[in-house]
Amino acid sequence: MDTVVRRRRKKLDPDPGVRDALVNAATEIVRDEGIASINIARVLSRAQLSTRAFYRHFDSKDALVSAVFLQMARVEMRRLKRKMAAASNPADAVVAWIEGRLDLAFNDQIRSDLRQMSLEAQTQMFAAPELVSDAYGAILKPLVEQLEKGRAAGLFPDIDPAADALSIHGAIWASVERQWATGDCDQREVREQIVRFCMRGIGVVRH
Repeated sequence: MDTVVRRRRKKLDPDPGVRDALVNAATEIVRDEGIASINIARVLSRAQLSTRAFYRHFDSKDALVSAVFLQMARVEMRRLKRKMAAASNPADAVVAWIEGRLDLAFNDQIRSDLRQMSLEAQTQMFAAPELVSDAYGAILKPLVEQLEKGRAAGLFPDIDPAADALSIHGAIWASVERQWATGDCDQREVREQIVRFCMRGIGVVRH
């Protein structure tokens, strides 16, 4: 009996350029229309790519959405690190991180797409936290690192860096949302309240 050898289609390796095109196309849709408007067909149409190209880079739509938020978070993380770079100690670095996140509400130079993506990510924290967990981890990473340094140096010895970072971010986000909703918050007053509240929470009293 003759043996029939079936030729298998060679599986191509992922292409960073194609992956970026998919993520960028999905980012545009989320930014312009919200996450509910995301579907694979629309992403492929905007990126002018095939279904095969999609599944060479992502297992599912959720994996793509997670990559969208992670890309946004890495941009934000780099911005926060630049603000923290001049800090002379972990306490000042924590304050710089707080101020950096408050920029979302008060700094007009912050791109509107970052604000929109932040709102979408916050919504997913309740609806589908697995989609944004890596993104929030990236944004919180510089803060957690400084909290760990401060604990090691004895500046705030009784903290849990990961848990306290989440608490600090929660306090900031409440003020950011209030400013976006009303537009009448005093920037200096909000900054002083948030810094005082968060720093006292980790055992630092600032004058």
